[in-house]
Amino acid sequence: MKKIILFLLLVNFFQVSQSQIVKGTLHDKSDNKYISFASIYINGTSVGTYSDQNGYFELDISKYSSLPLTVSALGYFTCTLTDFSVEKPIEIYLLRKTFELNEVVVAAKSTSKERKANLKLFRNQFLGSGFNGQNCVIMNEADITFKYSSSRDTFKAFSSKPISIVNNALGYKINYYLNRFEYCWKSKSFLYDGSAYFSEDMATELTQKNFFEKRRKSAYLGSRSHFFSSLWTNSLNINGFTIKDSIDEIMNYEDIVSMRAGFKKYLSYKGSLYICYLSKSPNSSLELKKSHVFFDGNGYFDGSGVIISGQMAQQRIGDLLPYDFKLK
Repeated sequence: MKKIILFLLLVNFFQVSQSQIVKGTLHDKSDNKYISFASIYINGTSVGTYSDQNGYFELDISKYSSLPLTVSALGYFTCTLTDFSVEKPIEIYLLRKTFELNEVVVAAKSTSKERKANLKLFRNQFLGSGFNGQNCVIMNEADITFKYSSSRDTFKAFSSKPISIVNNALGYKINYYLNRFEYCWKSKSFLYDGSAYFSEDMATELTQKNFFEKRRKSAYLGSRSHFFSSLWTNSLNINGFTIKDSIDEIMNYEDIVSMRAGFKKYLSYKGSLYICYLSKSPNSSLELKKSHVFFDGNGYFDGSGVIISGQMAQQRIGDLLPYDFKLK
């Protein structure tokens, strides 16, 4: 009996020692006031919480301790923390979105016909025009407004609140915090930036689970997350990936991946990398904007340091999976 009690105590001690709880307080940068009901989360996961009336929060990040911490609040620019400690509480200061909100007010005067066309364009580009994207529903479209710049022939979208998305193809409810959305009519190109919090997994019943698992597997295979998780485990070939250089030579793992302190891995290469997935010919390409780009085993990568083109770039929010998704 004593041995069993001792074993349980040791297990409990190990679990406590392994947990990593980040604590902190949110402030308005202009007046230092507390920011309540802000969202604090790990982008691309279901790990998150809210700040209380005094701006205070606590969040267990043990599962994703290597990933950035994201903070979003209504009326403020989203803040992403990459260098923080769980050893002591942190103070976070958010900047108000004064200029951007002024743009939104001007854009709200569009006619119902124009708005309908704008929403259609936004849905197709943001959610995607494939099966997954077309089976997504935005629950708060009234919070989305648009602005057109004639000088740049550019269409912009803003949202005063997190975009609430129900993905009926993959079985997730997502809150997406949109930082930027621009579509250029002339070049037919677009860019968007933001962060996603997976608020609910809808796969509860057996029939739903079977359907969603098939759809999720299809969305995952060949995706950016699939590529970077395979790169982290050095299992590209096993998972159907090959990386080539500009002269069609297959790249060695050691030539593009480096490891630094804390077993963190970085992608490092000058020039373009060409990615083949289940093919001898490249169907995606990757170019680094930074000398070293961090990535991890969950499929996360520093998107600000990478330009992706081709098949992988066609994936939209409707194809998005949480980082804790694993093939079964």
